[in-house]
Amino acid sequence: MFSKAKSNEIKKTSDISTNEIVDGDLIEKNYNIEKNIVKDSDNCPPSLLSTDLFIKGNLTTSGDIQIEGEVEGNIKASLLTVGQNAKIRGEINTNELIINGFVAGTIRSKKVTLTSSAQVEGDIIHNTIAIETGAHFEGSIEKTDNPLSKSDLKNGKLIN
Repeated sequence: MFSKAKSNEIKKTSDISTNEIVDGDLIEKNYNIEKNIVKDSDNCPPSLLSTDLFIKGNLTTSGDIQIEGEVEGNIKASLLTVGQNAKIRGEINTNELIINGFVAGTIRSKKVTLTSSAQVEGDIIHNTIAIETGAHFEGSIEKTDNPLSKSDLKNGKLIN
């Protein structure tokens, strides 16, 4: 009923260890983070950073983040919501960004919304933007088809 060939085949497929599979996933994630790639993910629940939280460092996720506290560092996410009392200092790279609080730094996002309570100091590179009456903005705005890729304006080259 069972032959040696089949048992050898089973042995060959089991030679791949789970460490190799996990290592491959980690390598892909690290590569994506280094290359400034944020993948859309419907499986991740949104993360909430409360008002009493202060973070000094970079935040990277493929999911959604709502920040109510303070962050000093760069943020990469699919959807970022900045709460009314939140303060962010650093570069932001998102697919969608809703600002109710304070942001100082360069913003790169496909869709940006500045609500009436927003305070932004820095440049915004976007594909779509909405600014409500009462929002405070100091900086420059640039519309581009691919706001998430950095460009060297002097040489006209993309930097990844």
